[in-house]
Amino acid sequence: MHYFGFSLQWPVNIILSQGQVLGTELSMTFDELLALVSSGNSHRIRIDSRLVEDGDIFAAVGGVVYDGHDFIDQAVANGAKYIVCQRQPVHRENQAVSCEYIVVDDSARAAAVLVQAVRGNPASMLTNLAVTGTNGKTTVAYLTQSVIRNAGERCGLIGTVVYDTGLESWPAELTTPDCLVIAEMTEQMLKAGSKYMVIEASSHALFQNRLAGIEFKAAAFTNLAGDHLDYHKTQEEYLAAKAILFQGLSCDAVAVLNKQSAAAKQIAERTSARILWYGVDEPADITAHIESMGADGTVFVLGYGKQSQKVKTLLPGAYNVSNHLAAAGLSLAAGFDLETIAAGLSAIKAIPGRLERVDWDGDFSVLVDYAHSDDALKNALATVKPLCKGRLRVVFGCGGDRDRTKRPRMAKVAEEFADFVIVTSDNPRTEKPEDIISEVVTGFEEPDSPKITLEPDRKKAIEFALKSAAGDDIVLIAGRGHEAYQVVGKEKVALHDVTVARQCLARLK
Repeated sequence: MHYFGFSLQWPVNIILSQGQVLGTELSMTFDELLALVSSGNSHRIRIDSRLVEDGDIFAAVGGVVYDGHDFIDQAVANGAKYIVCQRQPVHRENQAVSCEYIVVDDSARAAAVLVQAVRGNPASMLTNLAVTGTNGKTTVAYLTQSVIRNAGERCGLIGTVVYDTGLESWPAELTTPDCLVIAEMTEQMLKAGSKYMVIEASSHALFQNRLAGIEFKAAAFTNLAGDHLDYHKTQEEYLAAKAILFQGLSCDAVAVLNKQSAAAKQIAERTSARILWYGVDEPADITAHIESMGADGTVFVLGYGKQSQKVKTLLPGAYNVSNHLAAAGLSLAAGFDLETIAAGLSAIKAIPGRLERVDWDGDFSVLVDYAHSDDALKNALATVKPLCKGRLRVVFGCGGDRDRTKRPRMAKVAEEFADFVIVTSDNPRTEKPEDIISEVVTGFEEPDSPKITLEPDRKKAIEFALKSAAGDDIVLIAGRGHEAYQVVGKEKVALHDVTVARQCLARLK
């Protein structure tokens, strides 16, 4: 028997308190457990054994660092009544076991299905739209939500910057949270009167099946660049994780794919959904012809079929035009007309930490951007450079305990596009900032150049860049964008780039 892509294996043996094994009796199957939690009875699903209480269902889910199977004994000791797992643990002789084991092929997927069922499957009552890709996910999600809200409809959003249910919103911890949080938020969205949900799907979340059990009306793919290879190991594995979203789409769903991405063509081969291709200044199902682009925004003609609408956006850069097209594709799949879409795309003023302008009355400009990969940094710098009448200064670093291969690549990009480069700390986590910076420096062709400054203290690096700037310069502070804290060791230290920049600028007046 199969359910939502994982097989439900034969019933497992019941281990009695005397240590006997009763192989002829049938234990609960997954279908029976699913029916039980769907019946209106109060059940809690836990994926953290420390939170388990009497009568709970514990799903032993594998994670990046820990495997829930290693904590089954703790869950049992805390009173778990049912254990959903991929392998039945071996118990010591005469060990009392008072719970039932339901063995499945994928306990993460099983947990996602169960937790939705416990809450009455709220996600099934929403039109669900997802976006994935290395860069642009947050912008596409915000733009799509803008279209829907501008049309007078309510729309929840789950993404890198914020979790917004309509009832409340709070800063995001992860791009895509675990299945328990998603189920709780989709339930809140319904209570708020939402009909739509937009969610950013990270490669980690897709690989770990956090979105299992949710049917998507449409999914968009932006691009694939070098990132997260500390987790996925190879570019092929990284792409395979992204493709999971599209492999799960039904033939009635829509895949919105970037025609200008080679990776999108591979994804197209792995989905049975209807495909909408999008591209800037080239033939596609959804097109954009750029009429003008400057510091005050971009004007382009949005085309779909025989229809066209003008879009005036405050978001600069050709790559942001591409993001607008991805959002237009999701909105078309959700049933909105092109005129409504163009109005919604034009309505948005800014996106936190995405080339976000720091307001002040000085004679140079300061921008904060989330770019934390070489491809994203290149897009940001290439967008800003033509707008810079003075000198372009960039402050950037690389995160610790993350993909180390991109460190020298980011240095190369910064050296190529910027007039002055300040290398600093990002989120060092458990690595020493100086060690990270040393690996970044290997990517410079001229590491001893006077245009390159090394300053491990991020606040001091930002202050140095701003004090050094003169008329018509642009200072781009890259890497952390909207993030309100810096991760140093295991601690979170308050540090928001926009706030730091404002404080420094105030002292310059």
